[in-house]
Amino acid sequence: MKKIMLVGEPMGLFIAREEGPLEKVSSFISAVAGAELNVAIGLARLENPVGYMTKLGEDPFGRKILSALEENGISSQLVSFTEDHPTGFMLKGKVAKGDPPIFYFRKNSAASHISTEDIDSLPFAEYGILHMTGIFPALSPSTREAAFYLMEKARKEGLLISFDPNLRPQLWPDTKTMVETLNRLAAMADYVLPGEGEGEILIGSREPQKIAEQYLQWGAKAVIVKTGKRGAYAANRTESFQCPTYQEDAFVDTVGAGDGFAAGILSALNEGLSLREAVLRANAIGTIQIQSVGDNDGLPTREELKTFMQTHAFKQI
Repeated sequence: MKKIMLVGEPMGLFIAREEGPLEKVSSFISAVAGAELNVAIGLARLENPVGYMTKLGEDPFGRKILSALEENGISSQLVSFTEDHPTGFMLKGKVAKGDPPIFYFRKNSAASHISTEDIDSLPFAEYGILHMTGIFPALSPSTREAAFYLMEKARKEGLLISFDPNLRPQLWPDTKTMVETLNRLAAMADYVLPGEGEGEILIGSREPQKIAEQYLQWGAKAVIVKTGKRGAYAANRTESFQCPTYQEDAFVDTVGAGDGFAAGILSALNEGLSLREAVLRANAIGTIQIQSVGDNDGLPTREELKTFMQTHAFKQI
């Protein structure tokens, strides 16, 4: 299998033990988070070789994240540390229903200072796949420039590129900049993984077929549109189909489900499975993720994934 490179901002995470406004919570569980980190952990648990490129502060959060990478078998070869800026962290609330409130402490973080110079030092020859989300270019003008530079270098080096828009409007200066930047990056990718709600913002349509057609027209080899309870719609140059998702045993929240989905797509493609098999796996992992409190605690091993797919029926919509 090819080695997969991820780039982004991992963060410290405090998960509330009790329901209520975050400012009223007195007890938290400590963990780690970050969209790309979740994908990396998901891939590593499925025994795919992974390397994570990021910059951390010389602080307890940075050391905790480094330990998490090592514990999950993720290469830390691409990680650098700085004393000038802190590692970002976030608070996640607890709710009985729906998605929890989240608050970020990531402004001026170490990862937001990743630059094109950091990209120049990456060992592209050791990797076959690059996965990026729209969060990394949202962190700062520096990471925005680095994101385009990274995509260009990866294309020249022959890496397969996967891109998940993963919209975080609160991180962008304005919607116009967000839409233009993410669509330009998506046009440079081989696989694009938007959600139908993201499609409405990025191209003006929630219809999976229209979303896929647009990104295929811009140059993607395949587009997989996440359609919530209906699963996912996938299209490439030769086929298109709607793929159902699985029935969950319980529902906690949707945090990390899209990251698990991406890990499913990437691992399946890396193992030589078909697009349909990749989407089925991605739907399974997304369903597993919505049953877990942590952002990445529930990500399955190969055996756990196999068991889940064999014992759970498709969701009927």
